[in-house]
Amino acid sequence: MFKYFEPNKIFLITSRAPKYVLFLLVIFLSIGLIEALVFSPEDYKQGHSVRIMYVHVPAAWITLGIFSVITFLSLTGYIFKIRNFFLISKSLAPSGLVFNIIALVTGSIWGKPTWGTWWVWDARITSMLILFLFYILYLVAWRIYEKDDKVFKVTSIITILGIVNVPIIKYSVDWWNTLHQPASISILSKSSIHTSMLFPLLIMTAAFALFSLLIFLMKYNTELIKIKNKGLDRL
Repeated sequence: MFKYFEPNKIFLITSRAPKYVLFLLVIFLSIGLIEALVFSPEDYKQGHSVRIMYVHVPAAWITLGIFSVITFLSLTGYIFKIRNFFLISKSLAPSGLVFNIIALVTGSIWGKPTWGTWWVWDARITSMLILFLFYILYLVAWRIYEKDDKVFKVTSIITILGIVNVPIIKYSVDWWNTLHQPASISILSKSSIHTSMLFPLLIMTAAFALFSLLIFLMKYNTELIKIKNKGLDRL
């Protein structure tokens, strides 16, 4: 299995991927923005401010998904001693942090016309802020222990503690009395959101996922170049 983790072989694939990802990103983002800003209807209560949803919700989904993937890769990498999984996790974290910030900022902007305030210590907002702090801790740990094998254990512990917060974010609107409305989209049951809003939401989510992938590839390729420069033939 480890023969597939040779930096030269991986870099041969990942170095070519960004241009194709960028091409798809431009297409999906263009369609998503047109659908969200032009064809999607305004909400009967919130008016045009509901369009912030097409940035806020996908950003929240992406940041939660990335942290979940980082946790899985970190634990798997630590148990089976697969260093490449840690490298992938490290390269994913910056985009996860970016989308966490976007979710917090757009949520605050959306909250002003909807709730009448920029910020409130709502259960979901607070738990998203806690996730942001875990992203910071994770990246700081890499910066401090990068040249020490201790980094694998430290970052794994951070992800284990942080992943507990993910279901709290998801179910906070069900467990506590919050300003956030219950989930409008459900996989197991019928969604309450209209298809005219659901379609651009999914397109924007795909665009954000591609943007996240693009950031990851650039970061990952940089890490592979560092490994190649050190003269290592295996991760």
